[in-house]
This record gives sequence, C-alpha cells and structure tokens, in this order.
Amino acid sequence: MSRRADEAPVFAALGDARRLRLVRRLGGGRALSIAHLAAGSGVTRQAVAKHLRVLEGAGLARGRRTGREVLWELEARRFAEAARYLERVSRSWDRALERLRTHVEAPER
Repeated sequence: MSRRADEAPVFAALGDARRLRLVRRLGGGRALSIAHLAAGSGVTRQAVAKHLRVLEGAGLARGRRTGREVLWELEARRFAEAARYLERVSRSWDRALERLRTHVEAPER
C-alpha cells in the first residue's frame, strides 16, 4: 500500500467538524468518557460513540475500559505520522514552486 493510501483514513476522519471538536476536547491530555464528551456538546452519546469509532479506525484514538465506562484518548503517534506526511507534502510543493519560479524568472534565450 502506498504511503498516501496509509494516510487517507486519517485525513478522512479529520474531515468532519464534529470529530475535530472531539479531537480538540481529547487533546487536553486526559482520557474522557463518552458521557463527558457528549455533555454540553449538543450531540448524543450514540453519535459521539460513532465518531470515536471512526477516529479509532483511523488509528487516531483508542478507548480503554475502566470499570463500567470506556475512557478515550488520542494516539499521539498517529498524529505525529500525519504531521510528518504533511511536512513531506509541503517540502515537495516548495520544490515544485521553486522550479516554477526559476523557470518563470529565467531570462529569455
């Protein structure tokens, strides 16, 4: 599988505003329950659970059972991989734009 295909589920999962809000809430560094994540969000616990499963499927979050509830936290490693991928894409575009600039600004022969 190509590297691009490996990253596609990550960016697809992050392409939803509600999931991004969940990521922001989980980004505080402590594990949170579905009930806590749903509280005050205007989203049902069932909807939160569905979005968390999408994030989990992309490797961005994981749940761990603690007593009767499941606490959710982010997978920092997967976010770091996505950041490195974006950095590679950025460098590639920088090189392409530099080649274009050089070509456009070259004196006519």
